[in-house]
Amino acid sequence: MSNDGKKKQFWKRNAAKVPGSIQHVYGAQHPPLDPLLHANLIKAGNRPPPATPGKPKKATTFQEFESITSDAWDVGDDDDELLAMAAQNLNIEVVMETANKVIENHSKQQARQRQDDTTELEQRGEDTQEELEEEEEEEEEENEGDRAGEGDRTSPEVSFASQSSPHTEGRLVKSQSEAPIGSPKDAASEHAGLRRQRSLPHRPPVIPLVARMADQNTSGTPAMTEREASRLDKFKQLLAGPNTDLEELRKLSWSGIPRQVRPITWKLLSGYLPANAERRESVLQRKRQEYFGFIQQYYDSRNDEHHQDTYRQIHIDIPRMSPESLVLQPKVTEIHIDIPRTNPLIPLFQQASVQEIFERILFIWAIRHPASGYVQGINDLVTPFFVVYVFEYIEEEVENFDVSSLQEEALRNIEADSFWCMSKLLDGIQDNYTFAQPGIQRKVKALEELVSRIDESVHRHMQQYEVEYLQFAFRWMNNLLMRELPLRCTIRLWDTYQAEPEGFSHFHLYVCAAFLVRWRKEIQEERDFQGLMILLQNLPTMHWGNEEVSVLLAEAYRLKFAFADAPNHYKR
Repeated sequence: MSNDGKKKQFWKRNAAKVPGSIQHVYGAQHPPLDPLLHANLIKAGNRPPPATPGKPKKATTFQEFESITSDAWDVGDDDDELLAMAAQNLNIEVVMETANKVIENHSKQQARQRQDDTTELEQRGEDTQEELEEEEEEEEEENEGDRAGEGDRTSPEVSFASQSSPHTEGRLVKSQSEAPIGSPKDAASEHAGLRRQRSLPHRPPVIPLVARMADQNTSGTPAMTEREASRLDKFKQLLAGPNTDLEELRKLSWSGIPRQVRPITWKLLSGYLPANAERRESVLQRKRQEYFGFIQQYYDSRNDEHHQDTYRQIHIDIPRMSPESLVLQPKVTEIHIDIPRTNPLIPLFQQASVQEIFERILFIWAIRHPASGYVQGINDLVTPFFVVYVFEYIEEEVENFDVSSLQEEALRNIEADSFWCMSKLLDGIQDNYTFAQPGIQRKVKALEELVSRIDESVHRHMQQYEVEYLQFAFRWMNNLLMRELPLRCTIRLWDTYQAEPEGFSHFHLYVCAAFLVRWRKEIQEERDFQGLMILLQNLPTMHWGNEEVSVLLAEAYRLKFAFADAPNHYKR
């Protein structure tokens, strides 16, 4: 590699597509911005001043946009090129000195914070110990008086213990306040126990609203209403027949699929399972065996020279959280500091076994589709299928579910089913991920044209501040709005996409148009380029539920009905 310093990487020098090469995602950011956690970015008072002197130059072609866009994910192989470019304009000594100062200041702040936390914890422990001593003295005095008056009376400690522990079945439980606090050794042990008690969680971690996947409306209505129960019965009756009427199933699924029958319905609507009920089990067994045959045939080649770039990028996008993996792979150590990209707020996707499943699925798909290879963002498209097919085996909520408690056969079935259904989805939109991503370019251009006709004020407002649709809508098309909506909303959205003809490839355009116009008021309130980009890349959807998605889909259907078959309808 000594003579490679003056040359670009092999996969960058060739215009032809190399199997397993990587395409970049522009402006990708996950998850949606939570105004409760990032209020300073929303308030107008804290908004940075408009950057009028340095307005971005319009990009007339996708290649120009690619050349002027600095992608936060474009790291690793490009480090040497970036350092070389920086050295031309900056003194490297000044840069390194500034960086060292930043790191040093950050380390000092962390050390001070840890010291303050330790001091506060010790102070609380001392205060708690003094309070316990005072309470014990008071209780002992009361007990002596009680024992002098009534010998058979229960002590306050015993009554408190029996009241606070309802599962003791009448047995007397010794109160913590009866423990001696005389010797320093005992006091130290009690203080250590107190700290451990505070550090241990007493209930499952609270999942942020953006990461919750329950099928519930934001208005707080019951999970199963009479109407929903009736729809569930209709689904069960339709699926119970020897030959499922797929057209009727699509009509029924357009308004949402009940959680209980969503796995089998998705498999039918995606074309993974046949309509004939007798053939389904044999098809499932055959397809699952075929997938794990791919694993045996291809997965060991992930470290080969031809495939190592693909696997490395997948391994970056689905980060391992264990320190061992960081030691074994020093090249990606810095990247692991970045925000995990596959649903970081959901503990389910941070489990090592789940990440291994995702790596196998994505690697096998990339090997079997050399025209596109793996592209950043495809990892998001696995998650809805994985969650839905996990629900096939459990009853409780999935956010904190430990997949290791499932049987190995169930996990293998979930992995294989997720792979095949994701493959069916990508077969319809593969031009989104081939060289130069022509599918996305066409859809972004169509979105711009559609918005200019249905809401000219929004279109002119973005033109006024030189906001290009490619700068925010690229991610909408590349990730199918998964970065803009909570996962529970994505699953509901995909119910309709599965039921709609060409839902992922065609109907999605009208959903994006309705989604953009939905924020008309907020868009027109922004008066500079920076404010508009912050809004469009962090739309406040974390509180959305089934109601909001249903309204969005209804508006998208209206646009499709009026525009798809009459492209000149909105022209003046």
